[in-house]
Amino acid sequence: MTKRILVVEDEQAIREFVVINLKRAGYETVEAGSGEEAIEIFKSNPNGFHIALLDIALPGIDGLRVCKEIRNYSNTMGIIMLTARTQELDKVTGLMLGADDYITKPFSPSELVARVDSLFRRVDMLKNRTETEKPVEEIVLGEFTLNLRRRLLLKNGQKIELTQVEFQIIEYFFTHPDEALDRTDILSRVWGDSYVGEEKIVDVNIRRLRMKIEDEPSAPKRLVTVWGMGYKWATE
Repeated sequence: MTKRILVVEDEQAIREFVVINLKRAGYETVEAGSGEEAIEIFKSNPNGFHIALLDIALPGIDGLRVCKEIRNYSNTMGIIMLTARTQELDKVTGLMLGADDYITKPFSPSELVARVDSLFRRVDMLKNRTETEKPVEEIVLGEFTLNLRRRLLLKNGQKIELTQVEFQIIEYFFTHPDEALDRTDILSRVWGDSYVGEEKIVDVNIRRLRMKIEDEPSAPKRLVTVWGMGYKWATE
């Protein structure tokens, strides 16, 4: 199976470092040195990539805008942001725009490959799931219906667009309604036991999900906080 990644980085030395290590790990890479080039490559073959590695600080069209453009076309493609910045705002902004993960420069080859491998497994698992029947096809909780085979979330019959990470989080809550799930459990379930990132990625994704599913995201009724622990899906 061909594992194809779009690598978007304007600094040639870093791009070559990333490409060499990904090729050693068995990935096929396509390179772009700018946001404009990345968007052109992606739009010419939107189904041709499993993952995009996007540097945030690109000249012209930056990585955040590229991330947004990709998400406008695909909710299933994996996206990892690359950034040398330490500001939380950049990381959070990328995640809020639909990125699945981020890596802060400088990073080691082992960290790079581990993050990419982890995301690829999730993307591939969900892709294969849509091609096979599941014993339980739908879960209905109040006004929400989660179709596991078609990877759809409906609210009062209206489709809510979810990224692959958001779908996995919602699936976890729907299969454990009214049960408090701590951040560590969510992180392990969705990002994998070997994930080496930070737990705050869970909080950012919960915030993004609330913006999509709640009538008043600042006063959630369904995806509620369990103080000192994590979150739960409230059915009442």
